[in-house]
Amino acid sequence: MTDTSTEVLVVGAGPTGLALGCELARRGITVRVVDGRDEPHRESRGKTLNAGGLAVLEQAGVADRIRGIGNPGLLFRKYFDGEQIEDSTVPGILFIGQWQIEEVLRRRLADLGGQVEYGARVAGIAQDGQGVTATLADGRRVHSEWLAGCDGGGSTVRRLLGIPFEGYTDEEQSMVVGDVRAPGLSRTFWHQWYTSDGAAMMLCPIPGTEVFQLQSSPERDAEGRALPPSAEGFRRLFDRHARMPGIRPADASWMSTWRVNVRMAGRLREGRAFLAGDAAHVHPIAGGLGMNTGLQDAAALARALSGETAPETYESERLAAAAHVLSDSTERMRRVLAATRTPGTGTEAGLG
Repeated sequence: MTDTSTEVLVVGAGPTGLALGCELARRGITVRVVDGRDEPHRESRGKTLNAGGLAVLEQAGVADRIRGIGNPGLLFRKYFDGEQIEDSTVPGILFIGQWQIEEVLRRRLADLGGQVEYGARVAGIAQDGQGVTATLADGRRVHSEWLAGCDGGGSTVRRLLGIPFEGYTDEEQSMVVGDVRAPGLSRTFWHQWYTSDGAAMMLCPIPGTEVFQLQSSPERDAEGRALPPSAEGFRRLFDRHARMPGIRPADASWMSTWRVNVRMAGRLREGRAFLAGDAAHVHPIAGGLGMNTGLQDAAALARALSGETAPETYESERLAAAAHVLSDSTERMRRVLAATRTPGTGTEAGLG
């Protein structure tokens, strides 16, 4: 196999990795982004940008394009036990599908001379005083001065570096999520159905598409165990919560189960390799802080790898930021869970 080299190898082509690639490339640093997926995804995943995340995208030169796609004035329509209760909005939040952000960032990276290579899974990492050698699953090797692990909560880079992921997972507090169409349901609103027994279901329109992101308390079996998501389960959950005859979730694509994870890497650096985004920290979704924090990690790491700040500064700054986000999002989650018991209140308790 032919060995190749680059100044910085970024592992993971999500928002964090792509933003890092753009920030490095616009500073004139040669960067290569690899991702284990065979191709880009089209999943809604993280769907909110706040002022901090937008500031990073402004630096990268893509904020105007992102704003042109996103929805800054989405109304929250709340229902309680099937009855429509109230409409509200939260200023300062832009709603947009994660895949849409990634698409804009990939184009920007290409304009800057960077590249994303899919189907490139990292299987090994070795370091010396001069740099890092990443061995890919197909046997190819990539030499770089620096390596950045931006490969998500299940980070292979973090595992290969031997960095612990400290914290806890709440197996009981879970939610099924997915992308669906819902013909006949208004796309003006983020529909949020809550029930007096504490269950919930939400359908949020992804702008410029026919897709809604579905989030719901899971179905449970006779022993009370959460069932995995399915297209049929989405329809049953919608019928139970929305009580809107004639509207049925259809064409379920991305489906996943989300659990409360509150975890943080024990350190963000091992020699010439770093962690950023979900590879470095995961936390409750309340407040929509995950993707935004990852974008801010990317901006800080780009400053460190370009010599604007010291590498040590990145670790100390972003470890403190991660610890704050874990604490903050946990408190926001508590507020949201309490608020949804009261008719007319919902996810906005965790925003702002």
